[in-house]
Amino acid sequence: MNSDLAKRVWDHTWKLDPIVRSLLDTDFYKLLMLQPIVARHADVRTRFTLINRTSAVRLADEIDEKALREQLDHARTLRFTKKELIWLAGNSFYGRKQIFRPDFMAWLAGFRLPEYDLRVKDGDYVLEFDAPWPEATMWEIPALSIMNELKSRAAMRSMGRFELDILYARAKARLWSKIERLEKLEGLRISDFGTRRRHGFLWQRWCVEAMKEGLGDAFIGTSNVLLAMENDLESVGTNAHELPMVYAALAHGDEELRRAPYRVLDMWRDFYDGNLLILLPDTFGTAAFLERAPDSAADWTGFRPDSKPPLEAGEEIIAWYRARGRDPREKLLILSDALDVDTIESAHAALHGRIRLSYGWGTRLTNDFRGCASRPAPLLDPMSLVCKITSVNGRPAVKLSDNLDKATGEPAEIARYLRVFGTQGRGSHAVEV
Repeated sequence: MNSDLAKRVWDHTWKLDPIVRSLLDTDFYKLLMLQPIVARHADVRTRFTLINRTSAVRLADEIDEKALREQLDHARTLRFTKKELIWLAGNSFYGRKQIFRPDFMAWLAGFRLPEYDLRVKDGDYVLEFDAPWPEATMWEIPALSIMNELKSRAAMRSMGRFELDILYARAKARLWSKIERLEKLEGLRISDFGTRRRHGFLWQRWCVEAMKEGLGDAFIGTSNVLLAMENDLESVGTNAHELPMVYAALAHGDEELRRAPYRVLDMWRDFYDGNLLILLPDTFGTAAFLERAPDSAADWTGFRPDSKPPLEAGEEIIAWYRARGRDPREKLLILSDALDVDTIESAHAALHGRIRLSYGWGTRLTNDFRGCASRPAPLLDPMSLVCKITSVNGRPAVKLSDNLDKATGEPAEIARYLRVFGTQGRGSHAVEV
């Protein structure tokens, strides 16, 4: 389906084009993580908080609060439909039938998003979700999608129909030129990871359809479950930082804290196998994770490094596999942090053939409108907006990352985690999206 995007943006009302139109409009890893969370940790209470790392943009100055509340309230009316539940239960994911268990499917059938807390502080929104973990976690992607698309709509509010035509024509041409470069890469495997910072739902759908046509089999799927269902694509994704963040926050004492990331691995293996055994090493620092990882971790399918430059991360993981007596060429490396065509091309040139490569392309796929408007429109530029766990059962949660500019948590707790996990391999550089 090829929408006239300019006309839809010009004509739409929010009731015609709500930002979140299905609970499947989320990333696949949320559902994969949700299954063990519901089974093992339904009584854990978490708080998720929207964090704006782009301090130059004060969202409450740009986005109308009434419009924001309307979109959040609309998302709370959504339920998984019978058609969606049948598709989830019966579809084959990662080569496995019935990856979601019947008790989990029954839980999904009754799910709705919990209440939210929204207020304004210093010209920016404070948006938090304080609820049992299985409920609060499902707000992450809808909240980010709503805030990013409302920002896009605010940027385009004063544009006329022909101005919007030109905007989207330029953005389409830019994406297609990227696709033409990517199709030249031998053995390319790439997927859409762009839901959380997309320009808008309709634009992400156009991007996914363009990738499917332009790249053929090299485009292996999308993390967006709704778009995967609608476009007969694979749903892709594994796990995220929130799992070790929660396990760490619940730990008693430094030694238990140090073991927390590996307890996550034990839990994950109880539910999944095969290509879902992907390690995310950087929650508290990749060097610390690799140094203490059990030998069994080297037998997992691969890694998804998320906060180091792709080449640096790739070389580090290839060296680790060799040190553990494993052949890196049999392992999978999923690169997904701040990718664009230049970084994909350079990573492919350096790493292809030395390890199995796959790319999760995010913001610069679904939200690259920089310079496409006929007059300055800085609000169209993507921003670094995240939704992270900030407390677990009333205890502070921390994410360190390899890039200390991405660290989240209370300063005293960050200092403690740095003491426990060490500072090796960390840097500090501007967060790119």
